[in-house]
Amino acid sequence: MKRRGLALHWQILIAIAVAAALGLWLRTQAGDVATMTLAVFDFGGRIFLGALKMLIVPLIASSMIVGVAGLGAHGQLGRIGLRTFGLYAITTGAAVLVGLVLVNLAAPGVQGGRPAGAALALAADAGEVARVVENRGVADIAEIFVRMVPENIVAAAADNGEILGVIVFSLLFGWFMTRISEDHARPLLAFWRGVSEVMLLITEFVMRFAPVGVFFLVARVVAKTGLEAAAPLLQFAGCVVAGLAIQMFVILPLVIRLVGRVRPWPIFGAMAPALLTAFSTASSAASMPLALDCVEKRARVSNRVASFVIPIGASANSNGTALYECAAVVFIAQAYGVEAGFLTQLTIVGLALVTSMGIAGIPASSLVAIAVILGALGLPPEAIGVL
Repeated sequence: MKRRGLALHWQILIAIAVAAALGLWLRTQAGDVATMTLAVFDFGGRIFLGALKMLIVPLIASSMIVGVAGLGAHGQLGRIGLRTFGLYAITTGAAVLVGLVLVNLAAPGVQGGRPAGAALALAADAGEVARVVENRGVADIAEIFVRMVPENIVAAAADNGEILGVIVFSLLFGWFMTRISEDHARPLLAFWRGVSEVMLLITEFVMRFAPVGVFFLVARVVAKTGLEAAAPLLQFAGCVVAGLAIQMFVILPLVIRLVGRVRPWPIFGAMAPALLTAFSTASSAASMPLALDCVEKRARVSNRVASFVIPIGASANSNGTALYECAAVVFIAQAYGVEAGFLTQLTIVGLALVTSMGIAGIPASSLVAIAVILGALGLPPEAIGVL
């Protein structure tokens, strides 16, 4: 049954407005009531962030195992598979670079020549965070990739900072699951598909409380700093929207024209129902059945190609997610006063490419991937609260 009521994004916008008003009112108050109210906001915000972190390991592991296993099952489409993933690598890589360039040029995490961490009420000590990240050299960056092959996968799963090991293990497990006999592979695939579907439902359940979590987080920040946080956040949002527009209306049409050798705008017209559904629901998963129908019936693509490209692309070609992850991590680093050098930003690009492929296509699930990247770089994952 279809749920009625306001869409999630409208609920979140209302929560932000109410939280901002309440936070400003609390700034004028003193005494035990204001102190207790702030404590409640902090308590609720920590629970919401904890729920997001709880999803990281099972959501990413199950999504990647099922996705990679699906690739192996389509191994007979070798040439199509190689061209598809080559195209996905180009578009996702371009999205990440667009986001990286814009956030470096605009520097939304720096306001008035100073890091915006205080305005955003970031809890961790900015100086200490900057020392931890900036003191990392080539060896420390290389260590991130060493940790991608964990000695103990259970220990890696228990430590959010070692989630990259879980990602690599999931990729290997899903791939080699298709190399065993069908009798053994079938129940394994059914199990992980079940886990993936359950995790999608749990994630959707957690995200139903996103307006409440956002209310607590925004009210706490505004009560502590006033509306100083608005300027860097609006500037950051402008970077992301501009990057998405460049990706949508410049890069993708060029790829369609140069690689597909067809005119891009008729393709956009054919895909309009799926694009509008994805925009209104903020979910590639919700729009995938309609996208498949549009590709076959409106864009005149064969079922053989569409049935392979669309499901894989829904999870492995998350251009917007990759762009947002990259921009968000650099924004938070700027807010802490961290000078992200070439190697650090290259690491962010690589992690954004990898984690964007394992994120569920449902609203706000990219926050999970952002927490993974922040932890890998030594930045406090709690900083996602400002997003």
